[in-house]
Amino acid sequence: MSGGVPAATLFTGVDVFALDAAAGRTGPTDVLVHEGRIAAIGDAAARDAPPDVRRIDGRGHLLMPGLINAHFHSPVNHMKGALPSLPLELFMLYESPELEALRPTPREAYVRTLLGAVEMLRGGVTAVQDDAFFVPEPEPAIVDAVMQAYADCGIRATVALDQPELAELDKLPFLADLLPADLRAEAARPPAFGQHQLLEAYDHLIGRWHGRENGRLRAAVSCSAPQRVSPDYFAALDELSRRHDLPFYAHMLETKLQRVLSSEQPRFAGRSLVRYTADLGLLSERMNIIHAIWVDAADLDLIAAAGCVVAHNPISNLRLGSGVMPFRALRDRGIPICLGVDEAIADDAINLWAVMKAAGLVHNIAGGPCEVWPSAEEVLGCATTGGARAMRLADEIGAVEVGRKADLILVDLDTLPFTPMNDLKRQLVYCENGSSVRLTMVDGAVVFENDRVVRVDEKALRAEARALFAQRQPALAEARRAADRLWPAYRQMVEMAAGSDVGFTRWIGGPLPH
Repeated sequence: MSGGVPAATLFTGVDVFALDAAAGRTGPTDVLVHEGRIAAIGDAAARDAPPDVRRIDGRGHLLMPGLINAHFHSPVNHMKGALPSLPLELFMLYESPELEALRPTPREAYVRTLLGAVEMLRGGVTAVQDDAFFVPEPEPAIVDAVMQAYADCGIRATVALDQPELAELDKLPFLADLLPADLRAEAARPPAFGQHQLLEAYDHLIGRWHGRENGRLRAAVSCSAPQRVSPDYFAALDELSRRHDLPFYAHMLETKLQRVLSSEQPRFAGRSLVRYTADLGLLSERMNIIHAIWVDAADLDLIAAAGCVVAHNPISNLRLGSGVMPFRALRDRGIPICLGVDEAIADDAINLWAVMKAAGLVHNIAGGPCEVWPSAEEVLGCATTGGARAMRLADEIGAVEVGRKADLILVDLDTLPFTPMNDLKRQLVYCENGSSVRLTMVDGAVVFENDRVVRVDEKALRAEARALFAQRQPALAEARRAADRLWPAYRQMVEMAAGSDVGFTRWIGGPLPH
């Protein structure tokens, strides 16, 4: 059905998710999906259904918008549980070392991407924003393999190329004084794959894939993070984003070290990464600011004024000890928030229900009266309408409304998470784990049903993944031994940043004594 128009589907007697309704739902009623969109709700659905419509009995089920995994890095889908919990800057040493022996084949890139997509579709995720990094660089065959995996499985995917452009010494504080001479020389060399080659890679991504599969596949741009690119490349990406109306992904102030960077690198002149980006004129409503943990009030005012979206990744933030995003301060300023898994190696699952639960709980210990804690309704909004806003599809997905694209999931309410039913919204956030999802539909096509992802031989995929990535273990071990050389300096760098006074903290209670 690749690129084609799905058949009509009529859900009968189904409850329909309604974020703003006190009960969280309306119905039971009928919902007609035709030509990839929600065509009618209510009496008109059965009346307008074509003769060959497929009828699905929705009694005892909830039809709701598919969840949106609004921040993700697919290239480590095969590395669940591979690393212990570490601060980000130490974690990244071992996560994606730039070793030629680890250059993936197109088949490996395809399989690892499909692994994550299958898990998402099974769990009711219908759309993903993949900020894909490519080690050592985004060669066309690997980019094509990632996009083909998304094309084949049926998920909606927006994909960017997350590649730093500057040398390691330009991206991190203190290292120039901490590294021995030989390692300092290595860290001073910028990547061989520079601005010109990166923009050529974007030409390939956009030209070949943007808008494919009836618009289900789209491109985005990514600077990775402002400290990792030059102002010229940063501006070139913004121009691409503006020209094609693409989301722009930028990690900002994920860790305290990134806050400290502003005073340790002359180019920032004491400015936070948010202020630096604003001064370059690059904050915009197209920008997804990833994490936004170590932000202050001035940063949040700039983000709000520019209309940026913030991608919240609470499980990853806990796994890496990064801190707790100031959720209520964002909401009070009207900043849209979306939710993300981040990556399988730093969440260890690709389950947005777990992310919702974490988002609904972690802020309860961040201080403030209980009235400012996130509500289940707010969290559900982040996972649906917030994600749609981040993808530049605010009027197309994220709600069950006539005219919107039919990215839908059918949730069985005759399951333990909903028995007995007390409050639908709270039970969706705090009780459901994805096991009650019975059907996933993207762009009007059923892609998961009867406990199987329709377009994928899952058993064969798992077997191939085990075989492929077992062969990579010796090279991974070699890469980690190479990274061990950097550990002492990086560990000291992280500790120096942790001990710096930035005027506030995003750690609960601050660092504890050893």
